Amino acid sequence: QVHLVESGGGLVQPGGSLALSCAASGNIFRLSTMGWYRQAPGKQRDLVATITFSRSTRYADSVKGRFTISRDNAKMTVYLQMNSRKPEDTAMYYCYYNYRGEYWGQGTQVTVSS
Repeated sequence: QVHLVESGGGLVQPGGSLALSCAASGNIFRLSTMGWYRQAPGKQRDLVATITFSRSTRYADSVKGRFTISRDNAKMTVYLQMNSRKPEDTAMYYCYYNYRGEYWGQGTQVTVSS
């Protein structure tokens, strides 16, 4: 079993910055892909960004140039630096882990509002 613990959500003003982190523990493997998805009320869960063990990244078009994903393989932690926040970034953000199965964190709420 894989356990994911997210931190860093909260309220931020438009244009502001916020960082999320997610630490994986349990039966984990460094060859995993980790990342973030988000789900706004009444909408489906969508990709934000993912990063492989070798640090190959993939971003949703809506966050390219504003968000940066990174990971620390020694700590099995993935980070998401979010800059130039927009109100449409408001959502529950879920940590994602994939290696021989998908696992999800509990989610952390991010609200962008003035």
